[in-house]
Amino acid sequence: MTKLIFLLVTQIVFLVAPLVSTGDGGDFARTMNQKHLGLKKEKLTHLRFYWQDSLKGRNPSSVMIQQPVSNTSLFGSITMMDDALTLDVSRNSTVMGQAQGIYAGAAQGQLSFLMLMNFAFKTGKYNGSTIAVLGRNTVLSKVREMPVVGGSGVFRFARGYVQARTMSFDFKSGDATVEYNCYVLHY
Repeated sequence: MTKLIFLLVTQIVFLVAPLVSTGDGGDFARTMNQKHLGLKKEKLTHLRFYWQDSLKGRNPSSVMIQQPVSNTSLFGSITMMDDALTLDVSRNSTVMGQAQGIYAGAAQGQLSFLMLMNFAFKTGKYNGSTIAVLGRNTVLSKVREMPVVGGSGVFRFARGYVQARTMSFDFKSGDATVEYNCYVLHY
């Protein structure tokens, strides 16, 4: 008899508990005051650096992990990257971070990539902070614009955009240097 009562009570608790706990929409969300997270006035920061992409050699910074679906375009290709971000155009200039992520051939009729990358900073007041970029990169355009979709550390709650300009490209090796200008709103 005790077992039967226990089973009945347990069943009632499991049936009624969800109705009681959800109330007016649940306890999973609440409105907060920005000051509780230390958020102050929003700032606009401009950063300029150079993305150094290397496909070949002893230590490539990008590796194709999925071959394209045809020999006439890069459509369907997927490349993982861990590219140096430098302060100047020269590959030997000071490294201030890494561009880590993926670029994938996303267009059949032109050279265009879907870029998913984090700019992970290693120096100065931005050390340990990141900026997340997700967008379309039409490589043969003089200037490409992609959205900043978030960030971490100093760039928590980041939003904005980046502009990419190819500074050099070696057709034989596939090495590229691209200037990135980032315009980021953050707290």
